[in-house]
Amino acid sequence: MKKFGLFTAIAATLFTAAGIYAADKTPSSLPATSEKQKNLTIMQEYVTRHGGTEKPFENEYWDHHEEGIYVDIISGEPLFSSTDKFDSGTGWPSFTQPISSHSTKTKADKSMFMERTEVKSTEADSHLGHVFDDGPKDKGGKRYCINSAALRFVPKAEMAEEGYGEFLVLLKGKK
Repeated sequence: MKKFGLFTAIAATLFTAAGIYAADKTPSSLPATSEKQKNLTIMQEYVTRHGGTEKPFENEYWDHHEEGIYVDIISGEPLFSSTDKFDSGTGWPSFTQPISSHSTKTKADKSMFMERTEVKSTEADSHLGHVFDDGPKDKGGKRYCINSAALRFVPKAEMAEEGYGEFLVLLKGKK
């Protein structure tokens, strides 16, 4: 396991053992702000609306390698590109940067007995995950550790049809 994933993997194991990664959290009493939000799974709501975290290595995109973009599960806002995804060894999808500096926002998070930087989507204010300074140095040194439950993947072949054609340039010439 890579060095930047070791602490996260240990912490995830401890949090899982303590029951912190509960997929059976009850849905929020907050009113749904959109039709998409009304249709979230319990895990998607737990992650995006309550700042939860899904289990490492047991989520949809941790080992996903198809070309395309990842969008906010609620708003559809483009967040991350497959060209910026890398294997961090942590069990969660990791990216070196968001598609745009305007698509995400950060704030200090002092929960879980540590200080981290939370990443949220700008449009829907969805909790996405956290950003750390232990990413690949040659790509800026950031690791955006993101919950699959906060994302929807749009394959390259469907991007134009779904209204994300302007982002195809991010994938040009990439294998």
